[in-house]
Amino acid sequence: MKRTSTRLADGREIFYYDTGDGAARAFPDTRPLDASATPSSSEVRRDPLLGDRVVIASHRQGRTYHPPADACPLCPSTQGRASEIPAPDYEVAVFENRFPSLAGDTGRCEVICFTPDHRTSFAELDEERAALVLAAWSDRTADLSAREGVQQVYCFENRGTEIGVTLAHPHGQIYAFPFVTPRTTRMLATVAAHRRRTGGNLFDEVLAAERAEGTRVVLETEHWTAFVPYAARWPYEVHLYPRHRVPDLPALGDAARAEFPRVYLELLRRFDRLFDRPEPTPYISAWHQAPAGEGRADFALHLELFTIRRTADKLKYLAGTESGMEAYMNDVRPEDAAARLREVASA
Repeated sequence: MKRTSTRLADGREIFYYDTGDGAARAFPDTRPLDASATPSSSEVRRDPLLGDRVVIASHRQGRTYHPPADACPLCPSTQGRASEIPAPDYEVAVFENRFPSLAGDTGRCEVICFTPDHRTSFAELDEERAALVLAAWSDRTADLSAREGVQQVYCFENRGTEIGVTLAHPHGQIYAFPFVTPRTTRMLATVAAHRRRTGGNLFDEVLAAERAEGTRVVLETEHWTAFVPYAARWPYEVHLYPRHRVPDLPALGDAARAEFPRVYLELLRRFDRLFDRPEPTPYISAWHQAPAGEGRADFALHLELFTIRRTADKLKYLAGTESGMEAYMNDVRPEDAAARLREVASA
């Protein structure tokens, strides 16, 4: 992998990732952007009752919203139209978000573009490109984790207007949080309590139990296991674990890293075959990585992939119980979801 780093006109960093060594990517950003206009007014507030952190980022109200394809800011720049990516072509590109939720002392937000092709999706990438995305995720995780004040790095993709995506180009995001996120905090507390009570690792035991029971396993290879969790919150939700526990993406072994593209692309393609609809299935794909501080030794890197679609013509909304009380009600039995995801496997 080759990484080329340069800066945009307003001083934001941009990184190009290539599989070979010959690509020249350091093209100048010709846009008249003002470095002083880059927003950094995010504020982290603590909920006094729950203890959770909430990010206030009111400056994002004016961010780019559903531009036409010929004005996409994530496509390569062309003569007469400069985008967020100055190069006329790229394989994978990562840059600081122009409208970040987290910036300056409150962390950092980056955008990762999986391909220059506006009309495709991650599921349609080849294995070589998916491997390059994994390398970019790992590289950005290592870089951001080493920065002062960063407590947790979160790589994720939102796909589909139903999820709330405002840019159609295939892309994801990478957040560097100045705090440990609430979901990870709860996981760490549960895992630590289990360690004190039993001496064992809860992540390892959950994975072993799912593999042994088998009815919720969706896909299993030499180095990865994908399963629908016993208490799934979403209609179709898959958790993907490496068989050997590691805390984060940079710690993945070579064998698991080499096998990941085939496994992940197969899962995404199965999601697209779940429903008899012409458009792709909306989903969130979320990497859960260990934070920088305590708990790293017991944490297990894993990916959680889920859709808000519950049938071909119905969405799962987070209504009164979920949004108001965080008490999830799932319309699909996890065992039935797993069976359906096995049914739509590639031939």
